[in-house]
Amino acid sequence: MRAPTSPARAPERLTRWLVTLPPTLFLVVFFLVPAVIMAAASFRQPGEFGGLAPLAQGGLGLEAYRFVFEDVIYAWILAKSFAVAGLTTALCLLLAYPLALLIARSPRRRRNLLVLLVILPFASNLLIRVYAWIIILGPLNLLYSPVAVIAGMVYVHLPFMILPLYTNLEKHDPALLEAAQDLGAGTWTRFRRVTLPLSLPGILSGSALVFIPVLGMFAIPELLGGTGDLLIGNLIKEQFLDNRDWPLGATLSLLLTVAVLAVAAITAGFARRRKEAP
Repeated sequence: MRAPTSPARAPERLTRWLVTLPPTLFLVVFFLVPAVIMAAASFRQPGEFGGLAPLAQGGLGLEAYRFVFEDVIYAWILAKSFAVAGLTTALCLLLAYPLALLIARSPRRRRNLLVLLVILPFASNLLIRVYAWIIILGPLNLLYSPVAVIAGMVYVHLPFMILPLYTNLEKHDPALLEAAQDLGAGTWTRFRRVTLPLSLPGILSGSALVFIPVLGMFAIPELLGGTGDLLIGNLIKEQFLDNRDWPLGATLSLLLTVAVLAVAAITAGFARRRKEAP
């Protein structure tokens, strides 16, 4: 027989429920329910004038999935989106790591000011910042090009890489570097053998925070890249708003969601293996 629950554990269980219930409800309402709606819409037929056809007329089918997997252009656009997201993440990491290291090793009284300068762009609207890049890149003849798209992506998402790296680097014990220096390790060796391995959790967190939003971004490619730089986010937007082919848009949305979840799972698995490694 199961032992009765101790009265002393009842407040603890209640506290656990009160803490976990709000985020659980948030995920169910704003992630799970929309995902189920998209999954149901992907099996429907497009309406005569767009949207979804009534079930009595169109029924259910796999036409949208068949259309996506039979046309290689969709695989090409998804691969291109992954390439843009990967390049943006790599550039953000190269730019953010030295800056995050500088902030972490600055005097404590200056750190808050430097962090404030990093997050200061969030005080203005995303579209305003993108239009500023249009003004900057226009005279340079770089507008409506892949360079403009990558520049806009890196600019917008760079703070998402700096902040996790800074949070991680700030916690490093300076005594470890001093011990490595006493053992004869040079500057590069200390960075490669001490700082870099300890900062891997921050690198993984920042990479996920950059890669995943870039993968579905459509505003920056549309404004800075024009019609020539079509990514998966732009394609989904066109299906819903321009072509009004909701089943195809829902199918592409589900494929993008699966890709994002796969990236998140791979990142989490790698981080877990690093943590468990001796």
